[in-house]
Order: sequence, then C-alpha cells, then structure tokens
Amino acid sequence: MELTFGQAILAYFVSPLLTLLTIVVFVNVIMSWLVAFNVVNAHNQFVRMVWQTTEAIVAPLLAPIRRILPPLGGMDLSPIVLLLLIAFVRNYIVGQVLWRLFG
Repeated sequence: MELTFGQAILAYFVSPLLTLLTIVVFVNVIMSWLVAFNVVNAHNQFVRMVWQTTEAIVAPLLAPIRRILPPLGGMDLSPIVLLLLIAFVRNYIVGQVLWRLFG
C-alpha cells in the first residue's frame, strides 16, 4: 500500500519538525538554568542570540500551559508537559502512518 500525499507530508516533514522542536525546548531549558546559575554570561552576544531565538519559539507554546499549570514549589513544569505533548503528537502521527501503511 502506498502513502497518500498527506500521509507522506506528515511522515517526512511534520515528525522531524516535532523532533527539532523537542531539541529547541531542551536547549531553552538548559539555557535558562545556565543563565539563572550565572554559568554563562547573558550579556554575551551569542548567548543572548541563542536565548532570544529559543525563547521566541518556545514561549508561545508554553504560555497556554503556564496559564493552566502554575509553578509548583517554584518549579516550572510546563516544559515537561510540552515535551510530553510533542512526543504524543509525534508518536500518534507516525503510528497512524505506519498503521495505514502496514495495517
């Protein structure tokens, strides 16, 4: 059985984009820790560029989660929820494509 155009788009473009988004979320979290503990200088141009880029991508995705899930004990758990949602969507998409292809 062959993939339809929509299934091919999901399998070959959306799934890798979700993987890239997962990496960006991890980079954003690690950068926030490094800046908060003063390990990296936030005034460094490269650090500021990476921080602003990842924040511009991740902040709009985290905002709705943060409205629902407040910080617990000073810890922001919204990136974990976002990563779980990304993993669920990616696995659902890949699972549906494989099910249609081999099922």
